[in-house]
Amino acid sequence: MTKIQKAVQNQDGVSNVKVLFNAGKVRADIDESKTSAEKLSKVITDLGYEVLKTKVKELA
Repeated sequence: MTKIQKAVQNQDGVSNVKVLFNAGKVRADIDESKTSAEKLSKVITDLGYEVLKTKVKELA
C-alpha cells in the first residue's frame, strides 16, 4: 500500500493520494495539464499490480 501511495504521490501534478487496499482502489487529485489517469495506471502496473479500470471525476 505504501509503495503504491509513494509512487503515485511522487508523480508531477498529483496530490491527496489515498490507497484503499481492501477495496482495490487508488484515489488521487490530479492536475490534468501535468499528468493523466493513464500515466498513473502505468506507474501502478510497473509496480506489479493490475489496473482493471480508471475513472476520472471532474471537479465542480
